[in-house]
Amino acid sequence: MALIFFTSCSLQENKQRKNQEFNGLDKSSMDMIYYPDGFAYKKTFKDFSGDSIVARIIFGRPKKNGREVFGEMVPYGKVWRTGANEANEFIAYQDLIFGADTLSAGTYTLYTIPEEHQWTIIFSNRLNVWGAYKYDIKEDALRITQKVVPSPEIIEVFSMRFENTEKNKALLKLAWDQTKVEIPFSH
Repeated sequence: MALIFFTSCSLQENKQRKNQEFNGLDKSSMDMIYYPDGFAYKKTFKDFSGDSIVARIIFGRPKKNGREVFGEMVPYGKVWRTGANEANEFIAYQDLIFGADTLSAGTYTLYTIPEEHQWTIIFSNRLNVWGAYKYDIKEDALRITQKVVPSPEIIEVFSMRFENTEKNKALLKLAWDQTKVEIPFSH
């Protein structure tokens, strides 16, 4: 009987140890967006011939959770990772044009500097970083500014979305709390 009890306890302890090999769920989920919107799904399950991928972003999605976001949790005038946890990854599969500036095809970290009325959008060559703690202006590939658009509704979870506006033109939309930033580009 003692042997059965000992074996049972050992198996239970082993099971608990194995479950500890994996991290628990993160409070801020990770998401991925494509331009054109839904590219991977459409390429896999729909007739999507002729279109090619233009850009993709992988980013963390923090939640408001009743907090004051911009100016408090995300300070004005400071470089922000533009999401949560790891700084996001922005891949331009072809050259993108932001106003008069061209972002060459490549992989970047997308940082922002939020202000009350406008944001600075930064495409950095520094990759695979957590947060914005190691941000270095010397690594900037491109910097642009964009006006803030107040949102009448509260957006609980930080969100990004590509929206096609016309042939070869689109918006990258960032939104959280009652703040939206729409970044026009062409390709």
